Amino acid sequence: MDETSCDYIKAVLEKYSDMLRRICYLYLKNPADVDDVFQETFLALLQHGKSFESPEHEKAWLIRVAINKCKDVMKCFWYRKTEPIDGIELAFETRAENELMQLVLELPSKYKDVIYLFYYEEYAVPEIASMLGRKENTIYSQLYRARGILKEKIGSKDYEYVF
Repeated sequence: MDETSCDYIKAVLEKYSDMLRRICYLYLKNPADVDDVFQETFLALLQHGKSFESPEHEKAWLIRVAINKCKDVMKCFWYRKTEPIDGIELAFETRAENELMQLVLELPSKYKDVIYLFYYEEYAVPEIASMLGRKENTIYSQLYRARGILKEKIGSKDYEYVF
């Protein structure tokens, strides 16, 4: 590995590491599995060898690879036979943000993906549709349903979030 590719990987790692770890945690909820998938994602970047059209294309590619690798782990026999560790605190600034993320984590995967990409990574619906290989109208429907589920869960709490 030459100096420039090493610098490139360091820059990408600095720029996207937090986002990719959060995405992996959304799926796996196990820090050890998150670390494994995180490393595999960057190994895939090293092996990719092609340049990206833009930083957004690079980011979308990394997200797609991380999600696919998380799904591969979830298909594994050993993963299905283990229980996630409860009580791990996510690193958010306020208690309310932390509780909201816990509610998002409880959503079915198809809703969790779109909520995370839309609200936390601030992707537009067409971009999410392209990343997840779904139709735009499907993404709109899933956002609507996910918001409904979250509002219902939040309604039983003492505070309110704005969606």
